[in-house]
Amino acid sequence: MVLEQPQRPLRLTEMPAPVPGAGQVLIRVRACGVCRTDLHIVDGELAEPVLPLIPGHQVVGDVVACGPDAGSLEPGQRVGVPWLAWTCGRCDFCAGGQENLCDRGRFTGYHVQGGFAEMMTADARFAFPLPDTFSDVEAAPLLCAGLIGYRAYRMAMETAGALRRLGIYGFGSAAHILSQVAIFHGLEVFAFTRPGDRQGQEFARALGASWAGPSDQPPPEALDAAVIFAPAGSLVPAALRAVRKGGSVVCGGIHMSDIPSFPYQDLWGERLLRSVANLERRDAHEFLDAAGQVPVRTHVNPYPLSRANHALQDLRDGRLHGAAVLAIH
Repeated sequence: MVLEQPQRPLRLTEMPAPVPGAGQVLIRVRACGVCRTDLHIVDGELAEPVLPLIPGHQVVGDVVACGPDAGSLEPGQRVGVPWLAWTCGRCDFCAGGQENLCDRGRFTGYHVQGGFAEMMTADARFAFPLPDTFSDVEAAPLLCAGLIGYRAYRMAMETAGALRRLGIYGFGSAAHILSQVAIFHGLEVFAFTRPGDRQGQEFARALGASWAGPSDQPPPEALDAAVIFAPAGSLVPAALRAVRKGGSVVCGGIHMSDIPSFPYQDLWGERLLRSVANLERRDAHEFLDAAGQVPVRTHVNPYPLSRANHALQDLRDGRLHGAAVLAIH
């Protein structure tokens, strides 16, 4: 499924099978998650895609062939391919242990061809063996929704002191995974959905949330930290008001509408506001191990590859609870 121009539907297209180069593997795609970042790319909100583009960066598949110097991966292995596709290894960020901020970083389904396809190539360094705990469609959302949720969670843990009450704004794919991890660690989860989304609130409670309500209302208790997955900048002041002094608010999306002006009092009291940018390979190894231990249960809405536009529209309209996944093979 190919994006030829932003703000146009993807087109089902026959293309030659790609050939793996040095350091790459060729992957037969089994499933690919549909992420809000894919929607931002298709809708033109992320403005620098390589066109024509095959989107998709929550890829599960089998290694078919390996190019020269592809490391330890072998044909027949099942791997996952995430958003971060390549880093230079030489800039200050890479040298300083922050490869997710690489000045020359490239991203799957944005700068390099992604997983809305039957076959793809990937840098072997950024293709991760997957635990057998998950089926192909169940594993797909772990590759972005899970990884970004985990990185946001880790940031909240680092900055909020004793973390007991975690708020999650936007209860979609990432939130439904993160909430399971947080509850496994003994936290109380407070879920915020679009006003009027009672079904989403029921979904959050069914996963173990202590409270679920609309995002335009405050929680019944002060939060220690909050993670915002919804791409709505207006939620930032609301989340700051919901956390206690010394608490943190982590913005977990790659794109967000403008944050409105808010009084300094909402930030005062050593509250911390920060963003998550991409992921590191360390996140993938840590989270995939943790997901199998919890174990995380992803709630998936499968679509055939040819209905990728329908999956994107359902995501755009807020009709999904859990994750959309293209089941390809």
